[in-house]
Amino acid sequence: MPNRNPGAYRPDDAPGNRKLIRPNLSELADRYPTRNFQQRKQVPPEQTNAESYYYLKQMAAKTPMVVVLNDGQEVRGWIEWYDKGCLKVNRDRGPNLLIPKGSIKYLFKQAEEEGPRGGGNR
Repeated sequence: MPNRNPGAYRPDDAPGNRKLIRPNLSELADRYPTRNFQQRKQVPPEQTNAESYYYLKQMAAKTPMVVVLNDGQEVRGWIEWYDKGCLKVNRDRGPNLLIPKGSIKYLFKQAEEEGPRGGGNR
């Protein structure tokens, strides 16, 4: 006859054999009202299209530009086309150049160099 002692060890009571009791999620939703969480601030877009607009405007007008490279060299010409990684600059004197954007320090309109600031010291 098995021992029906309330404090006796039974294999069903072993810590590894316990049944996990999960609450019903629909019941919890009914009990607790939903909170109005503030939405996270949206991440700004990767590209604002300002760069594209600027290039298109200069390309359409064939504006003479000065492209200053990371090593200090200046390339003068107008932008024929661009893509995600480079600019193609046409020049009057010398061959046309395909310049990677990573090697460009900055660029500006050639007219700004001769403008009212009086100099071109950049």
